[in-house]
Amino acid sequence: MVSDSEAEKTIQKEKEKKQLLALAPIAKPLAGKKLCKRTLKLVRRAAEHKCLKRGVKEVVKTIRRGNKGFCVIAGNISPIDVITHVPILCEEADIPYIYLPSKEDLANAGATKRPTCCVLVLTKPTKGELGQEEQEKLKADYDQVVSDVSELTSSMF
Repeated sequence: MVSDSEAEKTIQKEKEKKQLLALAPIAKPLAGKKLCKRTLKLVRRAAEHKCLKRGVKEVVKTIRRGNKGFCVIAGNISPIDVITHVPILCEEADIPYIYLPSKEDLANAGATKRPTCCVLVLTKPTKGELGQEEQEKLKADYDQVVSDVSELTSSMF
């Protein structure tokens, strides 16, 4: 007889396999498990402090206006043509970006019910001000994730 925890682990592994099969071939650099968790935590914290732009239209508009941040793109988008221009825009504007395996996980972290293609984490909220302590925490998480992404992209090339 299989225990509940073992059954949950097998279900989780099946879910991960399906996510990897649904990934687009252009989804590089793809975050590993640890970086994925850290990135989702950053997105969650940015959503709480209103430092997050959600969706392709909003992200592209923000990048074109010259705002800086960190772009997180879902790797299981279908059709992939919807987001193929976002990495190019990010590279032109010197904005670091990373792919995550699941658009559903990205939406949950971004505090929305609908699956989200991409989000842009900003360092400052667009309206209002953050307290000094919250600003420092968000900046520390942001810097940590961006440095990890930089290491990952430099090891790719």
